[in-house]
Amino acid sequence: MKITVVGAGNVGATTAQRIVDRELANECVLVDIVEGLPQGKALDMWESTPVEGSDCLITGSNTYDATADSDLVVITAGLARRPGMSRDDLLAKNVQIVKSVTEEVVKYSPNTMIIVVSNPLDAMVYTAYKTSGLPTERVFGMAGILDTARYRSFIALELGVSTKDIQALVLGGHGDTMVPLPRITTVGGIPLPELVSQERIDAIVERTRKGGGEIVGLLKTGSAYYATSAAVLEMVESVVRDKKRILPCAAYLNGEYGYNDMYMGVPVMIGRNGVEKVYEVELDADEKAALDNSAKHVRELIGKVNL
Repeated sequence: MKITVVGAGNVGATTAQRIVDRELANECVLVDIVEGLPQGKALDMWESTPVEGSDCLITGSNTYDATADSDLVVITAGLARRPGMSRDDLLAKNVQIVKSVTEEVVKYSPNTMIIVVSNPLDAMVYTAYKTSGLPTERVFGMAGILDTARYRSFIALELGVSTKDIQALVLGGHGDTMVPLPRITTVGGIPLPELVSQERIDAIVERTRKGGGEIVGLLKTGSAYYATSAAVLEMVESVVRDKKRILPCAAYLNGEYGYNDMYMGVPVMIGRNGVEKVYEVELDADEKAALDNSAKHVRELIGKVNL
């Protein structure tokens, strides 16, 4: 496998490091427009491989010819949020960045698979899909895994239990309208509502929705990247090793949940062919109303893409 990561900032570089450490590729290419940045970071990572015991070759480049024949491309390029900004505030500039990146990617790797991480996520995946001309199952986005991880981590803090015992799902757009599902959340098989009051559940849900902004506010000069890159890696590994993981990802919807021609967070099977199946969860009236609201917001963002 040859994997390219576009964007050598915190998210991209940390993702590349995780790919190298896990030996998920024979070759990994880190691309960025800043001269010397991807080359320097890639060289530093390569020099760590004798210690880590990894044989994944990593190189850096400012041009896309080095990415030729990539099996998988992760796009993290784009402006990051600053305090007071929403993900939606990034739309106009990041559409142009993601469009340009995607054009270069498919020029050199016409049969690749693309995982988009740039914000606002759902609109950026749609941008990559429309620009690339690739089948829908080969273009998808990382968001739901991160949102669900935050949700699970907050539940673990609330109950003082291991995160490993928490099974949960967050649907919808990657933003303030995301839809965590407490009704089907379990802790060691026990439904969450049997363990936590509704008031505390509501607080956890709200913190999950604002999770990214909370980190932006604390960092002041950047946004989250440790949990983000870990979530990307879960998707990459499921593709590379054909694990058939059931993961919440931004996938193309063609009638599922009643939505068409849009990307939004839903549970899907991820394997060597990309999104191999979309799962429809049976929702109650309140959950469906919340998802409809989230879909409306995503649709409005996609409408501004103009591709």
